[in-house]
Amino acid sequence: MADPSAKQNGQKGVKIAAGAVVCVESDIKGDVTIGARTVVHPKARIIAEAGPIEIGEGNLIEEQALIINSFPENILPTADFEPKTMTIGVNNVFEVGCVSQALKIGDNNVIESKAEVGRSVMLTSGCIIGSCCRINTSEVIPENTVIHGSASLRRVQSERPQPQTLQLDFLMKILPNYHHLKKTVKSTSAGGRS
Repeated sequence: MADPSAKQNGQKGVKIAAGAVVCVESDIKGDVTIGARTVVHPKARIIAEAGPIEIGEGNLIEEQALIINSFPENILPTADFEPKTMTIGVNNVFEVGCVSQALKIGDNNVIESKAEVGRSVMLTSGCIIGSCCRINTSEVIPENTVIHGSASLRRVQSERPQPQTLQLDFLMKILPNYHHLKKTVKSTSAGGRS
């Protein structure tokens, strides 16, 4: 039997964990799993066309951010292609207008406004991709790396970016007052948090 929340959302394969806040105005297509305490703003887009997308807990996905598991440039959707899962860890921030195609993103990363991360890039943990920076090389970005400036300069910071816990808490309280939310998967536990 099909998941009634996915049917109501009009999106087959979208699973939203209890405790996540996902605005109806967001565009989510394909086999997408969104973890608890993740906030998806209106006009954010999450597109799983070349394989599933699994988003962990406590992520913040802002307006006009695009997270897409797309086909590689040289592969047509009709070709014999083995789907690859895009995995996003916990406590990541995708700022306004960023584009992420990276198949593996660790924890505590920030992709700033208008930044672009290509499909062949793997972000480890604690990385910051600065505003308007484009990374499309086939590489693993080392932990705590900051990529910044028009020349995409790199440096290593001593600490990871702090999780956006206070901002997530604020948005989880405020967004439901001004936006309709997509239905979440029912929790199996009898007790709930308020």
